[in-house]
Amino acid sequence: MASRPSPSYSLTLRIEYSNKLGMLGRITSLIGDSGGDIGAIDIVQSSKGAMTRDITFSAADVEHGKSIIEAVRALGGVDIVQVSDRTFLLHLGGKLEISPKVPVKTRDDISMIYTPGVSRIVEKIVENADDAFNLTIKKNTVAVVTDGSEVLGLGGAGPQAALPVMEAKAILLKEFAGVDAFPLPLNVASDEEFVAAVKAIAPAFGAIHLEDITAPRCFRLEKMLAEALDIPVFHNDQHGTAIVALAGLMNALKIIPKSPQSLKVVINGAEAAGIATAKLLLAYGVRDIIICDDRDILSPENEDETLREMAQKTNPRGVSGGIVEALVGADALLGFGRHHVLEADSIRAMNTDPIVFAMANPYPEVEPAEIESIARIIATGKSDFPNQINNMLCFPGFFRGLLDARATTVNDEMKIAAATAIAGVIGPDELHEDYLIPSVFNRRVSNAVARAVVQAAQSSGAARRALRASL
Repeated sequence: MASRPSPSYSLTLRIEYSNKLGMLGRITSLIGDSGGDIGAIDIVQSSKGAMTRDITFSAADVEHGKSIIEAVRALGGVDIVQVSDRTFLLHLGGKLEISPKVPVKTRDDISMIYTPGVSRIVEKIVENADDAFNLTIKKNTVAVVTDGSEVLGLGGAGPQAALPVMEAKAILLKEFAGVDAFPLPLNVASDEEFVAAVKAIAPAFGAIHLEDITAPRCFRLEKMLAEALDIPVFHNDQHGTAIVALAGLMNALKIIPKSPQSLKVVINGAEAAGIATAKLLLAYGVRDIIICDDRDILSPENEDETLREMAQKTNPRGVSGGIVEALVGADALLGFGRHHVLEADSIRAMNTDPIVFAMANPYPEVEPAEIESIARIIATGKSDFPNQINNMLCFPGFFRGLLDARATTVNDEMKIAAATAIAGVIGPDELHEDYLIPSVFNRRVSNAVARAVVQAAQSSGAARRALRASL
């Protein structure tokens, strides 16, 4: 399948050419005819005989970008002075910095910030450990932790290579929810080492954000850390994605009037997001769920404890086979796999008004264009289709709520409340088949999620303090 040009592969060519009429048109036409999407053209230098310009364009991937560059290079009378990859330039030197909130300009400033004044703050926290939430960064700081074992679906890239992704998560937490976050990729060999490392750094943080950890290890680590810490632990690849998927399903059921209890749901993908979504749907009241791994319907004889338990809680009709068999008569498909596994006929075999959330990346389980006339509602994990299921809609506001409530844990009440809040951002007059989920840039989302999480934390007994009046 041909890919569209993407800003992820945005290049700037600095080119010098003879300052003759028609030359710029030849160059831009060549880039366009080669599939590049031109975004900007800037003059760097101009003289009577020569022109130097920066031409910025997006390609579909690395090889496509190289082919466009070579095509321009082969054009007569054009010299490529420099090629800049804008994505790499954006990441140069990292994307984060730490800045002080208070001035350090006088001896008095140092006396209060550092010694001797800071000793009074130490003594206060010794008297009451909870004062750390008022008097240190713990109040508003989250650790974004990974072992680099499942980075963006690329597999085990390792902790060092995971760092730019963790930086990005920290930026999103700050930009969309005002949360200060720090990336902490851990170079550890075992579950015990991972848990020990997170326990060791936990005093500085109000919550732990787990990211890009392979399944089934992620299930074990989340459980171990939740039991070991008195601050909340949230695995975004599991629960962030599950919450947004549930929000989309909630709004789909407003269009197709079916109850959660009557739904037959098939989940493709028995890894982090798929299992977490199944658990959340059960908590929400869905009773008929079938989970498929990359081969078959999940079996109660599975070697992994988490998958075995989920197999025992799902597939109440005892359906056998794989994803194709599971879909016969189903109401909804929630796909978290990694590749194209279905044809249109499988969707045609579903119940009336099929709901298809084909969220596999880079290629969804079934091509949306192939099922537009079959499925009533379609969502994907991609930004170039309607109804993008993106966990970015959840985690900034969710952590804002956890910190504001000074929560001790994460529970199903908070997750369902967050999903309800995301779904509720779209009003009844706005809701339709191509608008189930708000945009990631909708600034109302994080505030709505934060409020819902705080209220759910309070009502479930997981909050250390009441909702602030200003929230």
